[in-house]
Amino acid sequence: MIKKATREAYGEALAELGKINENVVVLDADLSGSTKTSSFKKVFPERHINVGIAEADLVGTAAGLATCGKTVFASTFAMFEAGRAFEQIRNTVAYPKLNVKLAPTHAGISVGEDGGSHQSVEDIALMRSIPGMVVLSPADATETKKMVFAAAEYDGPVYIRMGRLGVPVLFDEETYDFQIGVANTLKDGKDVTIAATGLMTYEALKAAEELEKEGISVRVINVGTIKPLDGETILKAAQETKFIVTAEEHSVIGGLGSAVSEFLSEVHPTKVKKVGIYDKFGQSGTGNELLEKYELTAAKLISVIKENL
Repeated sequence: MIKKATREAYGEALAELGKINENVVVLDADLSGSTKTSSFKKVFPERHINVGIAEADLVGTAAGLATCGKTVFASTFAMFEAGRAFEQIRNTVAYPKLNVKLAPTHAGISVGEDGGSHQSVEDIALMRSIPGMVVLSPADATETKKMVFAAAEYDGPVYIRMGRLGVPVLFDEETYDFQIGVANTLKDGKDVTIAATGLMTYEALKAAEELEKEGISVRVINVGTIKPLDGETILKAAQETKFIVTAEEHSVIGGLGSAVSEFLSEVHPTKVKKVGIYDKFGQSGTGNELLEKYELTAAKLISVIKENL
């Protein structure tokens, strides 16, 4: 299976977007080689600004450009964009509802050797808590590109969470349809539902395939938009399957699992089991080693489903 990092697809999408939308401006905090905004810079150097290692200034400058009618994509590592610049995101971008697209890379523990200080496992929780913020998490390179174009069309603040590690390309660029606020059911099933996001969508599909061999029917939903959550699709799954397992490369506190649990507790109380990171920081190691260590795998999903059926 072809693998490609979502950050790579992000850079390519920006370069394509810049050709059809002259309003797009891209900002970076001295990490354009890592975030891949360098792909945009090569084509449109006059529309790419490096603010230096100054994340608060990154967001503040993006907000200023947005007030001048620009569609701004602002990138650095997720830990520093969502964490260090939280107050600027809240007060300077979200409060006045400016057209800024916060597009960090290197989210989750699959960042790898950079260690716990650079691995953001809290960013979804932080961004979900901000009023009016749209939160997106692509499963592969194709969905990343679709999200970038959808975010550019959307009027308001958007957070797109991307990773460093190469992940399998699941979707065909010609046929895959992404819409903000709509979750995609990739496989139907009647026994249990896995609602996954980011690189865990591939693990969910692998788990479903293995479980089918044992006669266990698994529905797989790719939740590309974590906020606003597609309540209709989640509710349908809760009504038609026995329970839901959520899967995310993020803390189980405040992430996708929390969003699904909060929603269902009010409309259709359902057992929800969460596969994610349980109140721990990341550590140094290769991305794949850490995914195994923190049990962000198809094997873990299979184990959880069998234990709860």
